[in-house]
Amino acid sequence: MVATLLRLRFLVLANTLKRSKWQLVAVIIGAIYGLGILFFAIVGLIALSFGPVSLATTIVTLAGSALIAGWILIPLFATGIEQTLEPARLVQFPLPMSKLLVGLTVAGVLGVPGAITTIAALGTVATWIRYPFAAVATVVCSLLGVLICVIGSRMVAALSVSLSSNRRFRELSGILIFIPLILLGPIIVGVSRGISSSADALPAVAQSLSWTPLGAPWSVPADLAVGDYGAAGLKFAITLITLVLLAFVWRRSLATALVSPPANAGRKVARGKVGLFGVLPATPAGAVAARALTYWRRDPRYARQLIVVPLIPVLLYFYSSRMDSLALLNLTGPLIAFVLSLATYADISYDGTAFATHVAVGVRGRDDRLGRAIALAVIALPIVVVLTIASVAVSQSWALLPALFGLALGPMLSGIGLTAVTSARIIIPVPAAGDNPFKSRPGAGFTTALSGFATWGILLLLALPEIVLGVLAIILGSALLGWLALLVSVVLGATFAVVGIRRGGALYDRSAPELLARLRMLRGA
Repeated sequence: MVATLLRLRFLVLANTLKRSKWQLVAVIIGAIYGLGILFFAIVGLIALSFGPVSLATTIVTLAGSALIAGWILIPLFATGIEQTLEPARLVQFPLPMSKLLVGLTVAGVLGVPGAITTIAALGTVATWIRYPFAAVATVVCSLLGVLICVIGSRMVAALSVSLSSNRRFRELSGILIFIPLILLGPIIVGVSRGISSSADALPAVAQSLSWTPLGAPWSVPADLAVGDYGAAGLKFAITLITLVLLAFVWRRSLATALVSPPANAGRKVARGKVGLFGVLPATPAGAVAARALTYWRRDPRYARQLIVVPLIPVLLYFYSSRMDSLALLNLTGPLIAFVLSLATYADISYDGTAFATHVAVGVRGRDDRLGRAIALAVIALPIVVVLTIASVAVSQSWALLPALFGLALGPMLSGIGLTAVTSARIIIPVPAAGDNPFKSRPGAGFTTALSGFATWGILLLLALPEIVLGVLAIILGSALLGWLALLVSVVLGATFAVVGIRRGGALYDRSAPELLARLRMLRGA
């Protein structure tokens, strides 16, 4: 049974990679990146063997604690660690619980994250190689630490089955975790200041963590190295008890999830309520716009692109304050314009096989492109205008307002026209409706990044005239150039928007069946 589960896990992975060369390339690049990190980690662990025991104890305990915490927290914001063998996929199979637990554990250890974690954990043997007794204990404790990582993550995944069956939980958890990632720069600066102001804090933190399930497995060899056998024995006991408790809770929660899996509750809509379809004009373009705006309101895959709107001015204000000048804050409007203008560059990908409705009813390409463009403009243009004015008001740079509007409105309008073309051509793997909005398949990140960077490059070329005029107006302090930049941006932007909608509509009319076929292939239909 265990061998069958492992064979299934690697067979699904192999078939997934065979379907797309880009997915295979991305996996290879990811593996190289992981091996690079592993190499530097091993080098660092070897270097610690030549330093003081206290330094090695602090670094190994803190790093090991962070490792376990990461393994346990990730399932809260993703659909399990291993999607192939997640509990929800095994509900309908009568598998013996003991063999299922062993199979899932071994699959977790043999996965790419598990293998890298295991090698890095065993690398701590090099740190304690000068203390033979501690080095031998490191092998046992490191393997126990890896098992805590894997079993802890599996336990959390099983416990969260009932929560993750709730669509809103999956969507909001995936979005909220993105906020600290965007603010990572200020967070790191703040933590660094705190650490530099109290250099003795880290050893104290490591000492405290060593008595918790997070740090106990990694601190046992350190206690043996200094001859504190009593503390080492107690921490080893904490490690074993932690592993047993995690396995027990995992078994119970997994049994519950397999026997009585939760069901998704359907969303009830009041009779006669048509939402935005009753507000916008009863035309094909109006219907498409209403549908797209409904996505922007309710679909977190669209809403996640609005996260950066409040965070960009926060980041710019933070970095401006460090430069003792608020000039950088004035870029708020242009940056948000660039980001939002390309938010729908692969819009049809998010429709999924529901795009068949457009094809079946014969929506004209021009109406489809116009409706989606209106929806994007309704969302993005007010945001860009308001934040551009707000940034100028804070920095008291009113003389730069025309130039900044030129830098924002031109790319915004040009981007609307550009996405009208690209979204009728580009189909990329995206999370399905109801999935974690940041979930991706192997290789999807590379494919998305490649097409996204190409689209950004084209937009920069289209907006180059107003960018040059706007930058010159700001550098030279010329009001004339600023108003000229605004005029050029509006004229060129509107022209590119109209041309893009027409060209995109013609492309849509020719390729709609092909787009639907590619969407079905991505969905496995």
